[in-house]
Amino acid sequence: MRPGAVRSFALELARGPGGAYRGGERLCGRVLLEAAAPLRVRALEVAARGGAATHWLEGRSVGVNAVSSDFAAAETYLRRRQLLLRDTGEITTLPPGRHEFPFSFQLPPTLVTSFEGKHGSVRYCIKATLHRPWIPACRTRKVFTVIEPVDINTPALLAPQAGAREKIARSWYSNRGLVSLSAKIDRKGYTPGEVIPVFAEIDNSSTRPVLPRAAVVQTQTFMARGARKQKRAVVASLSGEPVGPGRRVLWQGRALRIPPVGPSILHCRVLHVDYALKVCVDIPGSSKLLLELPLVIGTIPLHPFGSRSSSVGSHASFLLDWGLGVLPEQPEAPPDYSEVVAVEQSPFPLLQDTDMSVEGPFFTYIQEFRFRPPPLYSEEDPNPPSEAMRPHCRTC
Repeated sequence: MRPGAVRSFALELARGPGGAYRGGERLCGRVLLEAAAPLRVRALEVAARGGAATHWLEGRSVGVNAVSSDFAAAETYLRRRQLLLRDTGEITTLPPGRHEFPFSFQLPPTLVTSFEGKHGSVRYCIKATLHRPWIPACRTRKVFTVIEPVDINTPALLAPQAGAREKIARSWYSNRGLVSLSAKIDRKGYTPGEVIPVFAEIDNSSTRPVLPRAAVVQTQTFMARGARKQKRAVVASLSGEPVGPGRRVLWQGRALRIPPVGPSILHCRVLHVDYALKVCVDIPGSSKLLLELPLVIGTIPLHPFGSRSSSVGSHASFLLDWGLGVLPEQPEAPPDYSEVVAVEQSPFPLLQDTDMSVEGPFFTYIQEFRFRPPPLYSEEDPNPPSEAMRPHCRTC
């Protein structure tokens, strides 16, 4: 059998090239084989592989020689294998034409999000191998994407984040004054496309103008053999107006939009992807004043109901802490009971007969109860206890 008998050999996934998977789902697809002539096949297998790997080199000098240290680590998340044509010792002959071999894999319940970095990656792929007698195996490979769900609707990720820093501006050993910075955001978890409202206070007591800035920074951490290597990148930023000497400026929700970025990777032993909101103040002649607030970029956005109530509550207290909201000085007395509930008339019409008409609305038969309204609200007890019933101090 000549090698050119295989006209095409490819893999096709059910979700197409842009589809993504997550842990616990089924990975379905098919192997497409087109033969130009009768094809003798010994076996056909499909294997799914996935894992994380890191690798980098670090050089150091030993005398006059340069020595490089190799750091590498790996972790496997997925290893599945399925035989589409089992090797029974006999040769199977496929007729010319197009052949399809479906396959299906159950993905593990927990997988790490696909990632490509400078010193490491998390990759998933599926390989098909066609074994033929006396001819090298024919292979094809296809990469698929996995996204680990990160739900930001949790109390830890809905909690506000805040911090404060201060620094003495110095120039040539002279004190130029104090610069203070405080910043706060309404929650820790966000999803791509959302806007982070940044609340900040910059107090410049120095003799020079300062420039406040804010940025969302991605930090990639690669780990191997007890060593770490990090790479940082700014994914979004904003710049404020200069703050003159002796002035104080407030940011009341400056908008910083999160671009389309990958989610946080927090549960991998060889690499991490973290995010942070960094608010800094550039001080001329001195190092910058930096404040860092942690962020988690998720995949499941904020729910409009349910967890939204807790977020709104925290946002209200957040605004009050920054003096952006006003509460009444004294609570108002509750309304009179008779103003809320009409005592003379029942809220539902009384059903005179249990046989109800089809045209009329359906009401459950409820016995009407009428109570006298309670007394008006008062902070003083209208019926104080008598002298005999009042508790007395045992030491008197």
